Order: sequence, then C-alpha cells, then structure tokens
Amino acid sequence: MTTEKIFENEQDFIEQYREACMTKYGSKFEECSSQEQFYVLAELIASKARAIQTSSHTKEEKKVYYFSLEFLLGPLLDNYLINFGIRDLVAKGVESMGANLEEICRQEVDPGLGNGGLGRLAACFLDSMAHEGIAGYGNGMRYRYGLFRQYIEGGRQVERTDNWLANGFPWETRKDGSSVLVRFGGQVVRHEENGHFWFTQEGGEIVRAVPYDVPIVGFGGKVVNKLRLWSAEPYTEDFDLDAFNAGDYARANKFRSDVEAISTILYPNDAGEHGRMLRLKQEYLFVSAGLQTILRTYEREFGQDWANLGKRVSIHTNDTHPAMCGPELMRILVDEKGVGFDEAYQICKETISFTNHTVMPEALEKWPINTFRNLLPRLYMFIDEIDRRYRDNLATHLSPNDGNWTSVLEKTAILWDGQVRMANLSIIFSHSINGVSALHTQILKDTVFHEFYEMMPHRFNNKTNGVTHRRFLCEANPSYSKLITEAIGDGWLDDAMELEKLVPFEQDASFLEGMEVAKKADKERLAAYVKQTSGVVLDTNTVFDVQVKRFHAYKRQLLNVFKVLDIYNRLITDSSYNPRPTSFIFSGKAAQSYTFAKEVIRLINSVADVINNDERVNDKIKVAFVPNFAVSNAQLIYSAAEISEQISVAGAEASGTSNMKLMMNAAITLGTLDGANIEISELVGPDNIKIFGLHADEVDALRASGRYYAWDMYNSDRDHLGRIVDMLTDGTLARLSGNFDSIHDYLMVDNDPDLVMRDFHSYVQAWSELTEFYGDRAAWNKSALHNTAKAGYFSSDRTIREYMADIWHI
Repeated sequence: MTTEKIFENEQDFIEQYREACMTKYGSKFEECSSQEQFYVLAELIASKARAIQTSSHTKEEKKVYYFSLEFLLGPLLDNYLINFGIRDLVAKGVESMGANLEEICRQEVDPGLGNGGLGRLAACFLDSMAHEGIAGYGNGMRYRYGLFRQYIEGGRQVERTDNWLANGFPWETRKDGSSVLVRFGGQVVRHEENGHFWFTQEGGEIVRAVPYDVPIVGFGGKVVNKLRLWSAEPYTEDFDLDAFNAGDYARANKFRSDVEAISTILYPNDAGEHGRMLRLKQEYLFVSAGLQTILRTYEREFGQDWANLGKRVSIHTNDTHPAMCGPELMRILVDEKGVGFDEAYQICKETISFTNHTVMPEALEKWPINTFRNLLPRLYMFIDEIDRRYRDNLATHLSPNDGNWTSVLEKTAILWDGQVRMANLSIIFSHSINGVSALHTQILKDTVFHEFYEMMPHRFNNKTNGVTHRRFLCEANPSYSKLITEAIGDGWLDDAMELEKLVPFEQDASFLEGMEVAKKADKERLAAYVKQTSGVVLDTNTVFDVQVKRFHAYKRQLLNVFKVLDIYNRLITDSSYNPRPTSFIFSGKAAQSYTFAKEVIRLINSVADVINNDERVNDKIKVAFVPNFAVSNAQLIYSAAEISEQISVAGAEASGTSNMKLMMNAAITLGTLDGANIEISELVGPDNIKIFGLHADEVDALRASGRYYAWDMYNSDRDHLGRIVDMLTDGTLARLSGNFDSIHDYLMVDNDPDLVMRDFHSYVQAWSELTEFYGDRAAWNKSALHNTAKAGYFSSDRTIREYMADIWHI
C-alpha cells in the first residue's frame, strides 16, 4: 500500500528533526535528553498529521462521531511511524544522529484516557475509521490524571496518581476558539409570548468546556481524523481575594477546583451523593460539549436543514455513559434551534446508535431521579416527557389491564423506581442497538433487552468486536511480523484477511522454526520486563500462560489461581506428578472500590510469594503479577504469550478483546464458550483451541434449578478442591498479607456465584491436556500459526466496515 510521503528522504528528515530541536529547546539534537528528543519528534510527526487532516475529507462526506468516556490510546509515536510508512527511514535517521529510536519511543507514557476493553475498543475503532477513509471522529474527556497508577505493596493493589501529563502531551492541540459553555443546576423558566411558549435554564453553574484535539493517523497516512477531548475550566475567574489574603488558600481557589474536578479523573467513585454528582457532570459535559460542536459545524456547512441531520451525521454511543446524547440533542434542537418536539425526537432516532457492552443488569447505569433532576433540570424535563409518551404508546399496544403491560413497562421504562435508567434511555433514542459478539447479542435479545427486542426486532444487530492488528501484531511483535511479511508480503497490514495466506506455511518446517525463534525473543523481552517490574525471574523455556485483563469476579482470575494452587499442592504431595514447566503471568487493575477484585489481586501475589520462594517447585512453576497493566506493557505480554486464558463464566463476557490480540500473536486459547471465544472456536476449529466448562445455557439451567451447592463440590473432593479452599483461611497463604476470609465466604457462604468450583475439574483437565500438547513443538507451532492465520476476521477494520454498512449507512 502506498503511504503519504511526509519526508523526502532520510536527510530531509534529519534536517527537519534538528531544526525542530533547536526551535523547541534552543539546543542541538545531541544536547537534548531522550525525553526532549521524543517530545520534538512527536510534535514533528503531529504537525505533519495535522497538515494532512485539513484535506482528508469534504463537507459532503457523512461524518461519524464516536462518543466514549474512554479512549485507551496507548503510546502513539511508533504506531504513527508505522502508519505513515516511515519507521525504517526514521530509525535509520535517528541512528545516524547517534541515538536509538526504540529508546526515544520508550520515553512516551500511556495517556490516562481509559482503563479496559471499552476504551481500547474505542481507540481501535478510531484507527480503523481512518484506515477505511471515513470522516470518523472521537469525542471524549481529557482526564488530568486518568484512572490511577497501580503499585503492588505487601501484595496489595495500591492506587497512586497517574500524572501522565507531567511532561505535556505533544499530540494534542488546545482549541480555545472552539470552547463551549455547559450549564449545571439552576432552574427552568417558562416564557410565553403571543401564544408561543419556550423554556430557558437559568442560574446554576456555568462551566467552560475546552477541547483538545489529537490527530488519528490512518494506515497509509492519507487520511488523518481527530479525537476531541474535553477539559472543564471555570467560565469566570471567581477567585476569593479576601480568603487568599486571610491565608485560606484552599477556599480562595475552591470554585476553580470544583470545576476542574469534573475532568480530573476517570470514573470518580459514585458511591456517595458527591461522587454521583461529579460522575453525572462528567458524562453530561462531554456529551453536551460534543453535540454543541457537531451542530455548530453542521449549521456552518448546511444551514438549518435539521431534517437531514441523520443523513449527514451519525452519532454513536459507546455503552451507557453517553446515554444523554438523545435528550441533550433534543434540548439543543428544540430550545436553541427552534425545531418542534416531535420532529426533534425523530431526528435524534435517525442520528443516534448505541452499542451495549454488558449482559449484567447491575452494570447498566442508573441514577437517582432527584440527583439527576437537581443537576440537569431542563434535560430531565425532556426525559420525563419522552418517558410519558413511551408509556402512552405502549398502552396502545398492550392493555394496561393486562398483567404483561406492567411487566413490560417495568423492564423498558426510562423512569422507574425513583431512577433514570440509562440503558433504556439509550435504546429509546437509537435506531440501532448492537451487541459485540454473537452470544452477547443473543443474550441481549433473549434476556437483558428481551421486551425491547420483541417490540422492535429490526433495531437489534450484532457487530463482533475487532482490534487493530497493526498495533497489536505489527507494532507489538516486530520479530513475528517480519517473519510474516517475508512469507506473504506486507499486504496484511492493509487487509488483515491476507493473514489467511499463512495457512500453507503450517506445513513449512523452516517457517515454524522461525516462529519458535521469534517467540523465544518475545519471551526474553517480557522476562526482562517482569524482572524489572516485579522482581520475578522467569525461565523462558517454560510455557508462558497469560491472563491479562480488568479484574472482575465473572472473569474468574480466581479459577486460574485455584489451578495454580492445585499444581503446587500436587507437586508437593505426589512425587510422580510431572506437569509441563509453566510461568503463570497475571496483570490487570481492580476498580478502587471493588473489594473482591482487589482481594483476588492480593491472593495472586500471596500465592506468588509462597510458590516463588519454594525451591521444591521452582523448576516447574513460577507466578508473576505485572503491575499497572496498560497498552504499552500489554504489547509486550501479548507477543510473548503461549496460552491465552479466557475463562469467564459462560454467558458473562460480552466479547473480550484480549482473546483476539493473543490469538493474533500465536497464543492458543484456553477458555469457555463465552463471548468471542465462540467465534474464535468456529474459525480455528476444535483442534486449535481448548474449550472447557459449562456452556451458557447450562449455566442458566444450573442457576435456575437452585440445586447447585458449593459445599457439595467441596466435600466431594477434599484432597484437591477442598484443600485449596481450606488454604484461603488456614494460614498457608498468609505470610505476605494475611488470610482470605472474604474470598472463602464468596465461595462457601455466597455459594460460588460464578461457578468457580463447578468448572474447576474441567479446567484443570483442559490445561493439563493443552500443556501436554505443548511438548510436540512442531504440532504446537502449526496450531499457533493457524490461530494467527485465522485472526484476520478479528481486525477492527472488518468491524468498522460492518458498522459503516449496517448502522451508519456509509
């Protein structure tokens, strides 16, 4: 694929780079620190990207605005050098200047703009929208500190400020001229003149939303889109001079601090009223600011032709955080643009679409009506009226005297039981609702949104997630990528389906040997990082068994720990037991207030402490927890992994994306038939994946029967499973930080909600069979290569093309 030529040649690059160093710091390149060299190079590439961005699209193209509270971008420099097709040129130029490009790239920190799969998916989608050539723009929040930086102290997760902006963010451009005002609180005032009435929201708190734009470079460098991130600032400088002069500096700056808190961190704790207010402000600010900008641009280009907004603009909401897009778009159209209520509602439905990312009802956002109404009084009026009309319309289809009417209303109304239900709000305002894997979408239809699906089946569809293979294979795994390109050419970077050309190489002994060499190099690179960050020394001749993702009960990191403990116990008690030597690698963050997930992290580190200090087993097993999971270290882990642990309880994981990234990097999946594991299984065939455990329908049936008892599982296997449960409280694992009574209670008092004990034996057996297979290196590498060859389907390019065709109508 041809790429945009932004430097004439190596010498041209060197001259521009040297000049940029002098302009930025008044220093020669050689006098700049590695951090300064990075900053200048990033700014230079960003300036080239912005120049292309201005001519990437015409006003006639349909625009897609992707609203997400998270955009987990990861470091951008290396990625953009690849997308511009100049990485080799720049590397050679830097080398001739006496420096090293990899060292310069290492200076870039992970932007604190997201946390897990939701945010990384959004980032992959931005990459693919640019690659596919569409005018696709992200809309999110510019968090000053992001979520948190995770440290492990005494085995426990410790959260510290992630000051990712300490040295600036060279990719962003502050756009003061595009700032907008967002109002919170106050009161709604009704006006009437000559029989015409209208409303205004007055008083309250006015916040200035300031945008920062980040260029999004598509592969080939011909299309550059942008991600707009919003920061909250005071509209007026309300500085209390008297308080300052009295020495009360905190009170003097209180107004500024309160406003800036809106964009300070990702996911403020909403357990209390203050936290709920802050979280709502955050969600409303990026929605309102984004919509104001969209309509301002539209009006400049097309005038007040609001009836055709949905034909020229698509607004996509990523989960329920941007659920206020519907009523806020209506508010602006009705209150500020003079559009009639009914017409505005129809415009909203034509323009907005919604992706759901969960099957768990408790994860669907709900806000107390009083909190919502006090903070957003005018917006609440629109929601209240739409809810009233929805109820009236429902009554025309179902009789209020019919018991089914009440049941349907209870499941589908926006306002119910004193709460505003954001998922229902999203559905009622959207023309399209999609899940993110085949199983997930079916569960939405069958259970979570069943009543909605019965009424409007045409609005529901599936769009299986994807990831950008250019970052998570090409950039993350240069040794393996080089081998692939030498075999099939570089067309796979443009079209991931060309990875299918690798299938014939499954019979090529030379290629499989090359895979072995590449994987060993990746494992050595990860082992060095693990030693540096956790102090654990890993043997690269062992199997690298990886589970890296957000910590949650349903993802069942606990099941993995139980397997590790079973192996440990058997090694100690049974001299004939000879498992495949394995390094178990965990990483991921637990939400600050999620006590159970944090306890599982503590358990992993306690198990690591016991096992790694027991010389009796160190030639067979090691355990490592990699702190502060982020895109940058994820790329190291994915490329080195050999077993991909995808072990959520069936029916709980919407899709998963780590399964796709690991599959691309020639790891073999060990997992349940859950989320996108199902599609992986169908693509690679049963011989190239290891499936275990209950299926989703079996999980539902077991729970519905009321006949599952954790104590039966415990008593039926006291030597293995029972022994592990006992270890939680008998002091065996307590040396580092104490016992694990709460995890014991989760299993034995709460009756094992995620069926860890029920799937335990099936899981251990599957792991044993998979690691036994590892001994046949040729057969293993053939199977691993088959996973890579079939991974093209999981490129986010394919996913975006489906969104374009079926949802955004481009």
